[in-house]
Amino acid sequence: MQAADILTKLQTQIGEGCEHISGVGDEFIKVPAAKWHACMHLLHNSLSFDFLRALSGIDYLQQDEIEVVAHLFSYSQRAQVVIKTRIERAAPQLASVQDIWPAANWHEREIFDLLGVNFTDHPDLRRILLPDDWQGFPLRKDYQEPEFYQGIPTRRHKPELSTNNLTESK
Repeated sequence: MQAADILTKLQTQIGEGCEHISGVGDEFIKVPAAKWHACMHLLHNSLSFDFLRALSGIDYLQQDEIEVVAHLFSYSQRAQVVIKTRIERAAPQLASVQDIWPAANWHEREIFDLLGVNFTDHPDLRRILLPDDWQGFPLRKDYQEPEFYQGIPTRRHKPELSTNNLTESK
């Protein structure tokens, strides 16, 4: 099953707004954020995309958007597809797909933790890598890392390398 075939089925079932993008890098299907969950539900239940390989986020600061990318695989059809959507950076919100693929739970928590995307209807949306009281979202392009967290330096001191250090270690 090719991305163009998948797009046709998506457009038939959930309506216009989906588009097939190819030519630069991997081909993918772009869906409107409002149709994200319906699209994913259809891909899983009707088109047999039973495996969520990855779910990630990308900050596009200049365009004031965050992109969420899903890599899906169908074991029965031996097919794969990449689905992308973009959401507003100022108040990023997207429907959770954890009810479709339970593994999305951890992926969505990581995207929430590092990019600040609020996944609606997620059963346990909280930080997964950083402490609960951490300020900001480290994968956002405008993030400024604090020098200290609760009195502990957040950066390591890097010793300067000199030719003496290199020859002494031999």
